Amino acid sequence: MAHKRVRNGKYHYTVSSKLLPAGRVYLTFDDEVEGDAYTKKLDALLAAGKVPSEFLAKKGAIITIADAIDQYLIALHVPESDHLLLAIARKRIGNSQIARLDYAWADSYVDGMKVMKLSPSTIRHHVGAVARCLDWVKRRGDTLMVSNPLRELPKRYASGHKEEVERDRRLEVHEEIEIRRILLGGKPKDKQRSFEFDNHDGMLVIFYTAVESGMRLAEIFTLGKTQIDFSKRTIFLDKTKNGDKRQVPMTTTLIGVLKPYVDSLKGEDLFEFEGTKKSISSRLSQTFGRVFEAAGCGDFTFHGTRHEATCRFYERTNLTDLEIAKILGWKSLRMALRYANLRASSLSEKMW
Repeated sequence: MAHKRVRNGKYHYTVSSKLLPAGRVYLTFDDEVEGDAYTKKLDALLAAGKVPSEFLAKKGAIITIADAIDQYLIALHVPESDHLLLAIARKRIGNSQIARLDYAWADSYVDGMKVMKLSPSTIRHHVGAVARCLDWVKRRGDTLMVSNPLRELPKRYASGHKEEVERDRRLEVHEEIEIRRILLGGKPKDKQRSFEFDNHDGMLVIFYTAVESGMRLAEIFTLGKTQIDFSKRTIFLDKTKNGDKRQVPMTTTLIGVLKPYVDSLKGEDLFEFEGTKKSISSRLSQTFGRVFEAAGCGDFTFHGTRHEATCRFYERTNLTDLEIAKILGWKSLRMALRYANLRASSLSEKMW
């Protein structure tokens, strides 16, 4: 069993075993959940008589993706096409540690290739080659790699640049209706069972808050009751991505959904999720991604709800660019230029 202690805001673990070269290893993590999960996996491997290669100072140890690629190419007959792709991957992501790979890393890897303007088919070829290599690493069973995050990417993950998709993709009425139905426990079409959530009402509230306010995911799931003033129809955000405080007005639609939910809660927090802000964001993004896929709009992302809310502000209100910028926490009014076309039809009313 690992011994844990906290010092200077960090979590220090000591794992002892006769199988380890020095009899024990010392590990330090910034995040307790990550540290607990890592040491739990390590304890399980040691109990099974396996020593992860990253703790063995020997040839063939797999610590990074570069190590994995080198050993993979030696151990198996790999097509020449994959040789070239893996050589490129070794330069781009070779320093990534196998034990720290997660969905956020996979998403970042793919988005990096989109920024380079690689075609979707090319991106899929690169991801496929690396995914096959990581599958082999996982089958070996001697690393702390729990799953292959590249296999968790959603369908059509390679299509379109992330910013372009988020800027242009609107949520259709029938799509929103289907998403709400699934979040409340309805069985998706062509599926044998519905999604199981610990809090169906809570998931629906998160979705409604996003499309009606433009708030970011982390700003929503960290909300407390004291931040919401229904008499002033306002949500007060103390900590945002940009580090600034801001006030977010609520629509009547959002109030109609949020108030009964808040009134039903006993505790201060609106939502209870275990883990760090980063891990919770990752899990919720994946969950909503699966819901959107089941609702027939798999190319829509949760961050797309912020774009959808912004479009609604421009289409349904007379708020100025500055007012909308304050609501959304924009640092620059240049962001407003993306949505200028939404009010183009109203310009004719100002002409003589």
